[in-house]
Amino acid sequence: MFDSIRTRLTLWYVGILAAFIVAFSLIIYYALINTLDHDLDLRIKEIAESVKTAISSEAREQAAESPGDHTVSAIKEAADEMRLKDFPFIVYGPQGDVITSTADFARVSDNQKNETYDDIAVSGDPFRLYRTDLGLDHGPFILHVFHSLTEEQAMQRQLGLLFLVLVPLTLLLAGWVGYFMAKKALQPVAEMRKQAQKITASSLDERLIVKNEHDELGQLTVVMNELLARLSASFEQQKRFMADASHELRTPIAIVRGESEVALLKPDRAMDDYRQSLAVINDESQRLTKIVEDLFTLARADAGQYPLTLADFYLDELVTECSRSVRTLAAAKQITVRCDASKEMPIRADEALLRRMIMNLLDNAIKYTPPGGSVAVVWGVQDSQYRVAVSDTGEGIPSELQPRIFERFFRADKVRSRSESDGGGAGLGLSISRWIVQAHGGQLELTRSDKGGSTFTVLLPATAV
Repeated sequence: MFDSIRTRLTLWYVGILAAFIVAFSLIIYYALINTLDHDLDLRIKEIAESVKTAISSEAREQAAESPGDHTVSAIKEAADEMRLKDFPFIVYGPQGDVITSTADFARVSDNQKNETYDDIAVSGDPFRLYRTDLGLDHGPFILHVFHSLTEEQAMQRQLGLLFLVLVPLTLLLAGWVGYFMAKKALQPVAEMRKQAQKITASSLDERLIVKNEHDELGQLTVVMNELLARLSASFEQQKRFMADASHELRTPIAIVRGESEVALLKPDRAMDDYRQSLAVINDESQRLTKIVEDLFTLARADAGQYPLTLADFYLDELVTECSRSVRTLAAAKQITVRCDASKEMPIRADEALLRRMIMNLLDNAIKYTPPGGSVAVVWGVQDSQYRVAVSDTGEGIPSELQPRIFERFFRADKVRSRSESDGGGAGLGLSISRWIVQAHGGQLELTRSDKGGSTFTVLLPATAV
């Protein structure tokens, strides 16, 4: 039950709301109680002031009629005139004796002079007591004013009971509303789950429905659709990769098998025939070995298990060595290889991998350059990067095929055709070359391709890898 996001959201919502409601209720409750107590204290004090005023007036009137001490008689006379049902009072004399009392109960307190408030019990009933000095001339006369707390305490109990009933009901209602809102808010997630369950490896072209791409769930749906698109492209690439790999491996295997069967068909064949068959088998075996090695390299690269062996060397020297190595191959097709360097390029990188990348680019340039053409290799520094450009004078790559030139097993056969006799590869060289450059933090791009030829440009960081 608690594994449901909807339930957890509801519990969090109700828990936080409960904390706020309880805190708010307690604040309101104690604020009301304090307000009622303060108002009651003010009312008792006002009554006490009225009693004091009445006694003082009566004492002055009696003194005006006949000189002498008329304090006690003035107190009694004023008390007879101010018998308040809700605010009984007692006046104590200087000796602590009761001068007058409008209360229905006996003496219940002392004759302290301090102006204080106390909550006391009289015959089991709660009362608020206010003490004050009358401030008369002939000795300290203490006034005690009382007020019953029965109604106030009943109001407090009713208020507390009201909160005890309303708070749980409010939380119950809030929990139900919160659960409904969470269900409503997470409904798109449930729909996405149902849609996603229908998508399999054979239906990766399907996409989740985006109802509102501006909210969080809509953005999540967009991201998931993008993920599905990437997975679909990856699956298609893998399927095409497996199909192309099977095709590329099937051809040399078929040739090897055919030649071996022909060689074994007649036991009395001439030695030259055997040597010719063995030569064909050897050539196809080398080609097969190259394809398998390239596939193994790409597999390790995709799995991140091809570590770089870093060393310090000069990139310009490596390019020069590679250019010299292919001149014999270029000369066989009457192709000239021209090098144009600007400065030294020290670098820390994997020399073997960079050599393989440059040789791939040069081999492609020579392979697709017609006899009598030329290959140019230019290198230098550009924007804190080392730049190596390999250009040929072939027929170029059609614009619609250029975005796919780095795909595995892809060959623009209509223009850059190869034959089995020209040492053509399996269409993995550019894929491996791009991976090598990217593994060093650089870029390999087809920067030009038209009727005048093609140019592949390598950009490598000039700083250490």
